Amino acid sequence: MEPVPTTRVLVVDDEPLTARAIEAMTRHFGHDVVVAQSLDAAYQKLEESSFDLVLTDLYLGRGSGLDLLRHIQAKSPDVPVVMITGYATMDSAMEAIQAGAYDYLAKPPTLAALGTLLERAIEKRRASAAAPPPTDGEERPERFGHIAGRSAPMLEVFKTVARVAPGRTSVLIFGESGTGKELVARSLHIRSPRAERRFVPVNVSAIPEGLLESELFGHVRGAFTGATTTRRGLFEEAHQGTLFLDEIGDLSQPLQAKLLRVLQEHKIKPVGGNDEIDVDVRVVAATHQDLQGLVRAGRFREDLFYRLNVVSITLPPLRERPEDISVLLEHFLAKYSSEHGHSTKRFSPGADRLLQAYPWPGNVRELANVVERAVVLSASTLIGSETLPEAIRNAPTADPARAGALVTLDEMIDRYVGRVLDHTGGNLTQAASILGISRRTLHRMAARKRGEDLGDGRQSVTVRDDLTRQS
Repeated sequence: MEPVPTTRVLVVDDEPLTARAIEAMTRHFGHDVVVAQSLDAAYQKLEESSFDLVLTDLYLGRGSGLDLLRHIQAKSPDVPVVMITGYATMDSAMEAIQAGAYDYLAKPPTLAALGTLLERAIEKRRASAAAPPPTDGEERPERFGHIAGRSAPMLEVFKTVARVAPGRTSVLIFGESGTGKELVARSLHIRSPRAERRFVPVNVSAIPEGLLESELFGHVRGAFTGATTTRRGLFEEAHQGTLFLDEIGDLSQPLQAKLLRVLQEHKIKPVGGNDEIDVDVRVVAATHQDLQGLVRAGRFREDLFYRLNVVSITLPPLRERPEDISVLLEHFLAKYSSEHGHSTKRFSPGADRLLQAYPWPGNVRELANVVERAVVLSASTLIGSETLPEAIRNAPTADPARAGALVTLDEMIDRYVGRVLDHTGGNLTQAASILGISRRTLHRMAARKRGEDLGDGRQSVTVRDDLTRQS
C-alpha cells in the first residue's frame, strides 16, 4: 500500500534527468512532488500553490537558485529551501546559508542522504512557522575557490563556516599541512562583522619561544636587551578583528597559561609592563597535531583546549576526497592560465590520469604548485604528462599506464571509454555523446570488454576498427 503523502515538495532543476531522479527519490519517502525545470516555472508553481519544502539546483541556466531562495524568503520565510549542486565553493555555500537556505547538498544526492535531510527539514517546517530572518549582508568580492569541492566532507566544512562566521566564538581547525587551514580562517573573518578590521596570522612554530610572548602581547621599552622602544603585540594589532594562531600545538606550556588568561579576561599585559590592556579579539587556532592526545600526555592544557575548541572544523586530506581533485584542477588551470597571460589550458588524458591517481601528500598546496608549474612549462594549450614532476610521473599505481608505461592505442582507448562510462554511471547515451560516437558503436565496445558474443562475428574487431567505421 502506497504511503499517503503528508507534505508537498517543489523540485527545481533545469536538467531533466536529474529532476526526475530527485523526484523519484523524494516520492520514495511518501511526499507529493512537483517539478519545475526553470526559475520562471518555479515562480509560477509557487504562485499557484503552497509547498512544505523546496529542493533547488544552485545553477539554473538563465537563473540562480539563490534568486529563488531570496524570493521564497521574502514571500514564505517558513518554507525550508535546500540547495543541490554539483560544484560547491566556500562562497556559494556561505551565500546560500547566510541568505537563509536550510541546507546544502551535493549532486547527485544519495537516497539515504536525501531521506535524512527531508526528515529534518520537514520536522523544522512543522515545529516552527517562521525561520530565522535572512542575513542581509552585502556581497564581498573575496573568492575562496582554492577550497572548492563537491565531496560531502567539504560541504560540511562550508556549512560550518557559514553558520559560525557571524559569531565571535573561538574556532579550532584541524588538518594536515596544505589542506587550507589559513584559507578557512580568513573566510571566517571576511564573513564576520569583524571583516573591516584586521586579520592577523601568526605561525606559532615559526617564532622562537623566547620572542613569541613579545610578539603576541607586545613589550615596553627596556623590558629586555634590545627593547629600545615600546612595541604593540599581535593581540593589539588584531583588536576588534581576528587573530589566527597556526600550529597552536607547538605553544609552550607557560604561554599556554598566558593565552588562557587572555581568552578568559580579554586583557593582555605587555612584557615588562605593569598595566593591562583591554583587547577584543576573535581567536581562530589551527593544528595538524592530535591535541587531545597532547592533553592526555600532559603537554597541552585541557582547559585551554576546551576554551579554543568551542567549534571545531576538520579539513580532510586530499587523498580522502578524490572527487574534489578535478574541481581543484579546473580552478587552478583557469587561475594560473590567466595570471601568466595564457588562454585556459587543460591536461591531456594521460596527465589527468596521473594527477587523479597521485596521493597528494602536500594536499591542495602541492596540487596548486604542480598546476602552476605545468602551465608555465607547457608550450601548448594541452598539457602533457612530461610537464609533471617526476614524483607524480613515477608514482606507483595499480594501472601501469598511469606510471608512464607504453600501451597499445586500443588499450588506451578502452581505458578512456571505461572512464567516461564510470563518469556517466553506465549511461550509454550520455557516454556516446561525450565520446562523439554512436550509441551502437559504444554498445559493441562495452560488450566486447565484458567478453560477450555480439552475434555478428565481430569479437576480434579492435576498438580502432569500430571508431574508424564510425567515422
